[in-house]
Amino acid sequence: MSEEQHKSDSSYGVGSIHVLKGLEGVRKRPGMYIGTQGIDGLHHMIYEVVDNSIDEAMAGFCTDVEITLEKDNWVTVKDNGRGIPVGEHPVEHKNTLEVALTILHAGGKFEQGAYSVSGGLHGVGVSVVNALSDRLEAVVERDGHIYRQTYAKGIPQTEVTEIGDSDKTGTTIRFTPDFTIMEHVDFDFSVLSARMRELAFLNKGIHICITDDRGDSPVTHDYHFEGGLVSFIQLLNENKKTINEDVIYIAGSIPNPAGGKDTEVEIALQYNDRYDSILYGFVNNINTREGGTHISGFRTGLTRALNEQLKKNNKIQKKFEQAFEGDDLREGLVAIVSVKMTDPQFEGQTKMKLGNSYIQSGVASLLYQRLNDYLDEKPATAFAILEKAVMAAKARIAARDARARIRKDSEGMGLPGKLADCSEKDPAKCELFIVEGDSAGGSAKQGRDRKTQAILSLWGKMLNVEKSRDEKVMENEKLQPVIASIGAGLGANFDIEKVRYHKIIIMADADVDGSHIRTLLLTFFFRYMQPLIEHGYVYFAMPPLYKVSIGSGDKKISEKYLYDDEAYEKYMKSEEITGTNKKVTVQRFKGLGEMNPSELWETTMDPKDRLITQVHLNDFTTADNVFTKLMGEEVEPRRKFIEENATYATNLDF
Repeated sequence: MSEEQHKSDSSYGVGSIHVLKGLEGVRKRPGMYIGTQGIDGLHHMIYEVVDNSIDEAMAGFCTDVEITLEKDNWVTVKDNGRGIPVGEHPVEHKNTLEVALTILHAGGKFEQGAYSVSGGLHGVGVSVVNALSDRLEAVVERDGHIYRQTYAKGIPQTEVTEIGDSDKTGTTIRFTPDFTIMEHVDFDFSVLSARMRELAFLNKGIHICITDDRGDSPVTHDYHFEGGLVSFIQLLNENKKTINEDVIYIAGSIPNPAGGKDTEVEIALQYNDRYDSILYGFVNNINTREGGTHISGFRTGLTRALNEQLKKNNKIQKKFEQAFEGDDLREGLVAIVSVKMTDPQFEGQTKMKLGNSYIQSGVASLLYQRLNDYLDEKPATAFAILEKAVMAAKARIAARDARARIRKDSEGMGLPGKLADCSEKDPAKCELFIVEGDSAGGSAKQGRDRKTQAILSLWGKMLNVEKSRDEKVMENEKLQPVIASIGAGLGANFDIEKVRYHKIIIMADADVDGSHIRTLLLTFFFRYMQPLIEHGYVYFAMPPLYKVSIGSGDKKISEKYLYDDEAYEKYMKSEEITGTNKKVTVQRFKGLGEMNPSELWETTMDPKDRLITQVHLNDFTTADNVFTKLMGEEVEPRRKFIEENATYATNLDF
């Protein structure tokens, strides 16, 4: 053993084991508690506080929750629940409010009598928020009085103090994040508002109000849905032509085999005439994005019920003599499954997948029985849904044949001829520029970094996938090169691990046609390659609109590229322009093809200087609604959207 190794070994003793006391561990390893220290972590801090209010609502003690984003990154969450208890804690011998805000795993959700159902299972919510806040103030109204305590970085700054009287009850938590730990970014009101809307749908009757008070004038979104999941489905199907006019709503309970409280189940579903599907699963208000036993139980129950209906309907059987597959029954389906239970078992720390096995058989049995009964009483609805399923089944067979033809035709052909690939093989280092037109594509190929940048030129009008079935998408000659270049499949068969480029950059002209190309491609990615957007792989290039040159020929002093009209107008009024007797030349780029390779590289493709916009999917419901309006079959919603937003349109070149 070397002397260096000996020193290292001898230094590892009892003194090497460091005990993190109180909330010190949270501040040391915040990612263990809120996932990230970026924008998602900031939002998670708000969610943890709101979850306590929702727990009060689910227990029947809270009807109103108010969230306010204030200036200087302060956030206030106020509810009219029972209020966090005050008074000396029997075990900790300090005020119970302080216990709840400073000790991990201290909360009513660990006491069987306090909450029968809770979203925040770990009991670390408010204490974690306190630990990661620069300052926090807790105000409690209960027992006829108002109590207050303040904290800094999780450490109490005052005792719990009675500051007045009140005939109300509730809790108000006001905090500002500690930006020595959290990244200094702004809360995203649209993301937070979408989550509050979701919570209002999942807890019918509750009133949730979120206000953004950071700008010149406040923006308030008020959510209250007496219809609950039915209202949620109606929003998801807004602007879509529905197959069954009424939303099918099923509610029931599943016995707990361990003898605890029954699991409450709510299911709402409705079919539309589209070709995709939306299926949301929630457990105690938590969006289980990776599914789980409640979702697999729903699928089993749906398949059994509709195949049973198929046996009863001779008219439909003449059109399709086989049994339906699961995919046939999910085309055009919009459904939500929400379970509220006392003992959820989640797979992994993310709470994204439910694991309780008895839930699968329970949900399947409940849906099978109730849906069968419903459709027996409404034969016209049953016929319409079955007819939709028959069309889907025939389309599935056609799509299977199309895939086989494409696979056979592509054997030995490799990547599409329109693709100028890069030499790098690590997808994390590779970029794919999807370029409108051969002219711009030629410039991009000449100007690119051949090691990491691939170019795919598009030509002609693209297919609007919002109006097309799978087989039409797969066989479309404009989309086939995109599918082949990305290399990860399509739709339900899309595999994010096989994506060949981790930056897919749509590079189109800064005009109406370019906007149309971007919208068509984005619609395609959203409907058929959604994980690309979810993983942050999709970008928009931002080519300049203007080049302003001062001087000419050998006496040229400078060239400046400007990316929008506002920047151009500001620059043209600047001293640099108004103060010269030199010639000023302005070039307005109407297309990428007008740029030579060096200009395209310098302004739009060089990673050191370019501007690119990453596409995020913050609110699926709103995004789905917008794509339906802009690209769907119904003309009236699109006309209304255009009329309402016409004043915001810029850079329209006809």
